[in-house]
Amino acid sequence: MNLIILLKKIWAFAYHCCHDSEGWHPRDCTLVMDSRLRGNDIELYNPTKILSIFFYALTLLLLALTIGGCTDKPPAHEAKAPFVLSETMFQSMSTATVTYDSLRSELKFYGKITVDNNKLIEVYPVVGGNVQQVNVALGDYVKKGQLLATIRSTEVAGFEKELKDAQSDVIVANNNLRVAQELFAGKLNAEKDVLEAKSLHEKAESQLKRIQETFKIYNMKSGAIYQVLAPINGFIVEKKINQDILLRSDRSDNIFDIAEINEVSVIANVNEVDIAEIQLGMDAFVTALSYPDKVFHGNVDKIYNIIDPETKAMKIGIKLSNVGFLLKPEMRASVRITHTDSKQMLSIPSKAVIFDKSKYFVMVFKDREHIETRQVEIFKHAGDITYIRSGVAQGETIITQNQLLIYDALND
Repeated sequence: MNLIILLKKIWAFAYHCCHDSEGWHPRDCTLVMDSRLRGNDIELYNPTKILSIFFYALTLLLLALTIGGCTDKPPAHEAKAPFVLSETMFQSMSTATVTYDSLRSELKFYGKITVDNNKLIEVYPVVGGNVQQVNVALGDYVKKGQLLATIRSTEVAGFEKELKDAQSDVIVANNNLRVAQELFAGKLNAEKDVLEAKSLHEKAESQLKRIQETFKIYNMKSGAIYQVLAPINGFIVEKKINQDILLRSDRSDNIFDIAEINEVSVIANVNEVDIAEIQLGMDAFVTALSYPDKVFHGNVDKIYNIIDPETKAMKIGIKLSNVGFLLKPEMRASVRITHTDSKQMLSIPSKAVIFDKSKYFVMVFKDREHIETRQVEIFKHAGDITYIRSGVAQGETIITQNQLLIYDALND
């Protein structure tokens, strides 16, 4: 009980130091308290020396904490500085002006790259026989007249026999004509004999020319060899023969397909609900999985006015220039077809739009110290153009590059 009374006295004195004394420093209170503890009061309540020292230290600690709590003041809140766009950010950003533009509609379809039928050649063997050599592989680029394969054929051997017979017939006919003309000159035969010899000579020469043209057309060579030559420049897109196989003379399949792909077509499927929107000559933008960042521009040049019973869609053809042969047959492609209406709406670049918290925003720029975050209502997106229903006015300037960094700085 004596210790409790002593602690109460100390707390009362500390409270007096903090609240009732003017001009006192906490250090002064501590010194006075120390002197009082060393006086008679402490002796009255000092059962043992050790206990006194312990409570003396504890009391001084509590006193220091109490006085320190009285003198502390809460820190003042600093005023937030207004946002000013830095010179570096200002130089790196880009802007665009809100304008009225004709409303552009966009349709999206899927299709594949195909070869133009007018530039696809199927190569057939005109004779049967044994394939001696194949000089090309699938996917090779070949030039017109290049040797593709050689075939040794009994049919060519028959043509060679006909050629030799025709050459012999010409020689015989030529000699007969010369003899007839000499006899006629010596009055030893009639004129009709000369005319008959001349007719036989012409027939022999005609037969020889026919056989020679056959050899030339079908690229036949001596030794019963038939040469398969490329009819156009292009790529081998199909190959159905290999060395040492035997081709039947009644074979009806082609052995090579050669495609010229400096121009290709995209065949796209149009759903029934979009058929009414498609017209010849419409602009088309094509992307392929192999080149997602490259856009190929073309036009709708063919509308197949039938519905595919399997896909329930109508097909359209889009012709593309294929510089560098980047597009390959059978590649999958995405197609965007656009057309413009007479109606006009406010438009901005699509890259200027910020989507955050399920809302759309743009950054309206006036000067480096006045940049506003503006919520907008989107009417529709059409590729790189977005049409705005409300939120901005014609002529206002919006930020189109680095706007996300500015948006975060203003809206933290």
